[in-house]
Amino acid sequence: MKKQQISFELSVFEKPEELSQIEQNLLSAAEKARENAYAPYSNFKVGAAVLLENGEIVIGNNQENASYPSGLCAERVAVFQAGAKYPGIAIKAIAITATSKDYVVDSPAAPCGNCRQSIIEYEQRQKTPISIMLRGEKGPIYKCASMADILPLAFSSSFLSDS
Repeated sequence: MKKQQISFELSVFEKPEELSQIEQNLLSAAEKARENAYAPYSNFKVGAAVLLENGEIVIGNNQENASYPSGLCAERVAVFQAGAKYPGIAIKAIAITATSKDYVVDSPAAPCGNCRQSIIEYEQRQKTPISIMLRGEKGPIYKCASMADILPLAFSSSFLSDS
């Protein structure tokens, strides 16, 4: 047996002003999107904003349903909307932010497994990394250079064929 460690580099910013102006705008768009989330069951609102190669910003927020699995996360709403509205335009970055009605979210909330898989598929398809910024409603901002950083052993279409 051989053990192998997988690790990645993470940038931590203490406040939004440390980010570039484009990154600040993207984070702000995610925060605004978060406010319109429909989360009556979990009281956990998430907003996402996707920056496209053409400069457009596409937003999404979580949409819950009484039949919990039927809802959709903010990240997938934003990424799927970007894919539908701007097909073929590469995604450069995504900002994700979360808040709760019940407590202060002061640490970054990372995407769930379904969202990671959806985002990595776009990254693989466009053959360029998608940087990720994560933040709670306050506190530090985490930034990764690529979705592959937080999903290092990703499933891909290569597993679905023998070629």
